[in-house]
Formats: sequence, C-alpha cells, structure tokens
Amino acid sequence: MIAALARDANREAEAANERRVLVLAGDRDRGFDAAYDAIEAVDPTSTAIVSTREGFRFEEHRPRNADELLGRTREVVVLDCHERFVPNALGRCVGAVDGGGLLVLLTPDLDEWPAVRDRFDDSLAVPPYGVDDVTGRFRERFVGTLRSHPGIAVVSLGEDGPAGDAVERDGLTGPREETTAESTVPPSAPPSAPPNAAFPAAAYEACLTGDQVRAVRAFESLATPGHAVVAEADRGRGKSSAAGIAAGALALAGADVLVTAPAFRNASEVFARASELIGEGETDSETAPRRLDAPDGGRVRFLAPAEAAELPDDPDAVIVDEAAALPVRLLERFLDAPAVAFCTTVHGYEGAGRGFAIRFTERLRASRFSVREVRLDEPIRYARNDPVEAWASRALLLDARPAVDEAVAGSAVGDATYRALPADDLLGDEALLREAFGLLVAAHYRTEPNDLARLLDAPNLTARALTAEGRVVAVALLAREGGLDAETRRRMYEGERIRGNMVPDVLTSQLRDEEAAAPRGLRTVRIATHHALRGEGFGTRLLDEVHAEFGGEGEERGEGEERGEGKEGEERGEGEERGEGEEHGEGEGVDAEVDYFSVGYGATPRLLRFWRRAGYRTVHLSTSRNDASGEYSAIMVRPVTAAGEGGPGSALLDRHAAAFRDRERDGLSDAHRDADPDVVAGALRACSASVSVDLTETEWRSAVGASFGPGMYDSAPGAFRDLAIAALIEGGRESDDGDGDPLDDREKRLLVRKVLQGRPSESVADELGYVSAGACMRALGDAYEPLVERYGTEFALAERERFINSE
Repeated sequence: MIAALARDANREAEAANERRVLVLAGDRDRGFDAAYDAIEAVDPTSTAIVSTREGFRFEEHRPRNADELLGRTREVVVLDCHERFVPNALGRCVGAVDGGGLLVLLTPDLDEWPAVRDRFDDSLAVPPYGVDDVTGRFRERFVGTLRSHPGIAVVSLGEDGPAGDAVERDGLTGPREETTAESTVPPSAPPSAPPNAAFPAAAYEACLTGDQVRAVRAFESLATPGHAVVAEADRGRGKSSAAGIAAGALALAGADVLVTAPAFRNASEVFARASELIGEGETDSETAPRRLDAPDGGRVRFLAPAEAAELPDDPDAVIVDEAAALPVRLLERFLDAPAVAFCTTVHGYEGAGRGFAIRFTERLRASRFSVREVRLDEPIRYARNDPVEAWASRALLLDARPAVDEAVAGSAVGDATYRALPADDLLGDEALLREAFGLLVAAHYRTEPNDLARLLDAPNLTARALTAEGRVVAVALLAREGGLDAETRRRMYEGERIRGNMVPDVLTSQLRDEEAAAPRGLRTVRIATHHALRGEGFGTRLLDEVHAEFGGEGEERGEGEERGEGKEGEERGEGEERGEGEEHGEGEGVDAEVDYFSVGYGATPRLLRFWRRAGYRTVHLSTSRNDASGEYSAIMVRPVTAAGEGGPGSALLDRHAAAFRDRERDGLSDAHRDADPDVVAGALRACSASVSVDLTETEWRSAVGASFGPGMYDSAPGAFRDLAIAALIEGGRESDDGDGDPLDDREKRLLVRKVLQGRPSESVADELGYVSAGACMRALGDAYEPLVERYGTEFALAERERFINSE
C-alpha cells in the first residue's frame, strides 16, 4: 500500500512539475521501513535523510545541520520528526525537494504528537521553567495543516505491521481540467535576448523564465562603474542562476568579477551557471570551481566575505549572494567597489531576510550608486502553483505580512488598544497570528521557522500589542529572565550557559556578578511598529503600557520623551550570538511584576536615543560585533524602582552602570577602538553612573595648560580620559534635548576618537574635517575649556585665571 501511494503521488507530481508530501505517522521503526518502501517504489536517483539516527544507505544529515541542504536538490527527502522536530530543518528539507519529487515525514501518531516532548522542546525549556511547561501549540497547528492542505498524503502506521496501515488521505489533487483558460494558453516561447541587449544572446537563452531575463538585463548595468543592482526573490526563483549568467557574460567581456556569499555553497550555483556560459561545460553546483577564467582575460572568482570586502586586485564588479545573511557593516564596505550587485532571499526556508531591506537598502539608495532593483517571482524547479510551497508557507508562516497599509493608515496612537497576545489566542486566530508574526518578520533582519515555534510554545515569553480597528499596529515580544535560585546562579557564574537568560548570563558570566540573576527581569526581545505608522509614537506607547503592566508604573513621561525617536520598527533585543532556543520563550506564566526591564540590541545612535528616552540605561557594550547586525550589542536596564530608592533592580543598575563607566575609560582604546564615536557617545550618555573627576594638581596643570595655555595633551592622557568620560556621561543630562551640554556633536566625536580611542591626530583630522593635525589638536584644547569650567577644583580654576589674566 505504501509503495502504491508513493508511486501515485510521484506520478502526479511529475506530470504537474509539482511536489508531494507523504506523512508516515506512528512507530518510528515502522516509519523507516515504510519510508524505504516508498523510496524503492519511486526509485529516485537522489535521496537524502535528515534524522538523529545514523547508518542509512542514503545521504545523511542531522536536524541541526539541515542547512547543508540549502542550494541542493533531491528527488526524495526523508525528515525524521520523532526525536528532534526542528521547524528550521523542515523548511530546509522542503526547499531541497525538486519538482516531481517527494518529501517523506516520519512523525508520531498525529493525534498524540502535540503532547509529545522531544529534544527541540528541551531547548525551549528556559530556566526556571522545565520541559513540562513547554506547550504543543505549534505541532497542533502543524498537524492541522497536514490534514487539510492539498498534496499531502497521510498514513497511520499499524502497530503490528503493514496490514494495520490506514490511509487517512491520499494527497492526490486529481487530474487537471483540460478546458481551463490556463490550459488553453499556448506554451510561451523560450527566453531570448531583449532588443539592444549588451550581453550575448547565449546569456538570455540560458534563462528559464522571463523573470530571469529581466534580472540578467538589470545586471548588464554592472559593466559601467557607479551602478548597483538589488535582486530579490523567494527561494527557488533562480536568483543565483541569473547572477551566475551575468557574471559569466561580464567575464566574457573581459571584466574581473568578484563573487562572495556567507559560504561558497551559497554561491555554487553562480559558478555553475557562469561556467556553462564561459564555455567550460555544464558543471554541477556542488562541484563548481571557485575561479573561472574567460578567454579574453576576464574572470569570475570567489572570496569569503571578510576578504572580499577588501576588494583585492581591484575587481571591476562585485556580486554579493545571500546578502541578507551578512552584517550590514560588512555590506557597506562593498560600496567602495566600482559596481556591485546584492542578491537576497526575501521569504526563504532558512529565514526571512528582511534586515537587508530594513537596515541596508536605504543606505544603498543614499550612496553614489545608481540603483536598479529587480524581483523574481516565477519558480524555477517546480510549477508556480505547487501545493507544497503553499503548504510550507502556511505551516511555517514564511509569507506572514503585517496588515496592509490602507487598513491602518491614519490610526491615532491615543486611540490604539493595548492587549495581551496569549498563545492560545494566536493559535485560534490565524489572522491575528499572521499580522503579529508578520510585523516581527518585517521589523527584523532574520526571522526563522523556529521563531514561530518559540512564540507559540516556549514558556518564558509573552507578547503584547497595540491594535487599531482590530488590526495589529505594534507588537512586543517580552522574555522573562532572572529570578534564578542560588545553585543555578552558581553554575552560571562558573561558566554553565543557562538558556533564555541573555542579560543575566552576560552580567554573571562575562561581568562576574554572581547575584545578577537573582532579580526578576523582563527583556524586550523585539518591538515592532507597522511601517505605515512609524514616527507616530506607537512604539513608545507600547513600552509605556508594558512598564505600567509589569512594573506597576503609571507615571507621566518627561517633556520630550513622549514619542521617542520615530522609527521604532527596527528595535530588537539582540544581545550576544544566540543558540537554539535561547532567545525566545512564551506563555502567560510570566510574573505580573518584575524588578527591572532590559533590552539588548545592535547599537546605533538612533536606537540608543530611543531606549534612553524610554528610561533605559546602559550597562554593557559587547566586546565583539554581533555576527547578524554587524554592530556592537548594547545591554540596557530600566529598574522598576527609581534609582536611589533601593530595590534589586535599582541595585543591579547602580553597580553595573558604575562598572560600565570604569570599563569604558580603558576599553575604548582596546576592544572598542573601532566603535562608531556616535555609538560611544550615545552609550555613555545613557549611562546613569555618577561621575567625579579626581585629578592631582599636576594633572590639573596639564589639563588647564592644554585648554587655556601652551600645555600638551600628551603630558597627562589619563586626566583627559577622566574628563572626557565625565563629560560624555553627564552631557545634557539636565534636559533630554541636550540643552546645557558643554560639547557639540563634533567635539564629542573628537573626544572619543582622539582621547578615548587613541587615534592618531592625522586620521582624526581627516575623519572629522579639520584642516590639519594641528588644527585638530587646537580644537581639542578648545573642547576642554568648558570641561575645566565644569569640573575644575579651586586650584584648577585659579590656574585657568592665570592664563586668562595674562592675555
């Protein structure tokens, strides 16, 4: 029976150039036996099995390493869902099945599966919660899609052998109607070169769809310096192939084309297609070479991103594939190339790469480049209406989007309704789930299928939202952290990683505070505002409501603090690099009140201002850049009790703010020597630590002499660092708009670059626009005059008068 069902599904899939799914539900060993029956019936030339088990006679992958399948295609892929069902792995398996192929899922009994806990659930059990606190909502929803979506066959396996197997659904979609309008349309002609095409006709004849033709035509602009191309597509649309065809055509014209991607396997399709065009014959994408030489001196070569960003040997054009997976800071370095193309996946099985559009596209448009954008929608490896693609998009919410602009335009922040988003409500209301999750996808640079499972099942996270006329206009994911017992805190202090407690983990293990995990915290993991309403105060209003609910607060905000910075949609708790299950959790079991609020994110000047105005204060700046955001990660804390009034949240902030102040005095010339000076200034301004300048008379002589007289900065660099730290922390503290700040923005950058980061005067002068190193140092002396006035002792002020009176 299994063999016949597999043959029927395969036959229908091949006829329609679609894919099919076969679910074998029941005992695991019986499932493997049935899977082998299905494989033998289909007799594929390529099969892959993803399982925690080993020893199969087919290609094997582990669930946590299923990304090895990205960029590859197989006729049959078997996913063992028993011991570790990882949503990310499911997405990668779906993406690896070719048109006409079969995805086989081995699952527990579908009725029982939502109650089963496996090793993936263990990763969601964030202390102090246990695996019994993890729910099965994601699987409940997933099972519903298996039983309702076209193209999915479901077999309940008998406990005593094949005789007890029962076909719940055969998954067949039925014969195609011969009389439909679609079927009467004659097949389109093969792609051909557009009029006046610059690339050879063979480049366009190698295209498989009209979308690819348009993309290759856009890539023609790379032959001229000053042009940039952005190619976006969902997975499986031939984006990399189009880039490869273009790379080959450019090389044939004599150009040196540098290709980069997160890993060579991501760009292997580029080289396979370029090789065919250059004339080295058809090359399999898995064995493609890393350098191709064209007859007239052109070439296509691959380098890893960090090396490629140096633009070695002055390439004529650069193609960045899977650009959304690279840090923005790294992407910006490619803007020094003569011409550049950025290819990125929008809704992919490896995660939605929206951060490219959010964080980088605006910077590209503001650059010197003339930018051409192209999108590919037509699938390459299977038919446009493939039911398995539609099922995967629904099951994993790969296509989740916020409410349409027209539905929320004109909403007033004061009229919005604050509400909880319990996971049961999200499970029972598909539109609510899609809008809330769609906002998170749109606001963040990388949202994966695992994130959907965390939202629905993990016990330490809750969600809150603002709605307008029933539509979600702002959403926040909030993770409970801390409140850990003494034994857990001891293990954390001694180096054990405690999942899901990002802020306590950093403060305890990295900053050596064993008591940091005792207070109860609530971390903003992400906060997102609908893009049509950014700048209208929705993010700030949502935070205010969260503070009032969980902190028992209701105080009025200070003048200038009501609306924050505007574009709240990018705010996110990012922190250090996360492991599986470490970032999210879920559940309405979050404590009603907490000791402090926190956030961790890739620090930018704008985000630092937003969170500072929301009452958060800096306690840490990571010593390495976050791999995803390309920024140093800031951790900020807002105690529930006001500073100075006691309470564990205030005590936590007080000691770590002081430690941050002291750490940065020296760290800025070491780990943070390359940090953006505006980020440094913003992080220090958001530090709540008190400052005191305690200089010796000798040091004051140097400081006053360099400011008001002929003294030299080099005579007492430590004194100048102390004054700089004090000024940057206290600057403008009296009012949020900066009134009373003794330094302007340029002077702050000068203090950071020269005094705190120890940069050479010449490079500082070039960066900040001073006419010479001497002018730069004179400006430094001028910047210290108001600091002497503010912090100077009687001795210092008398020394200042000596120079003033001598003029």
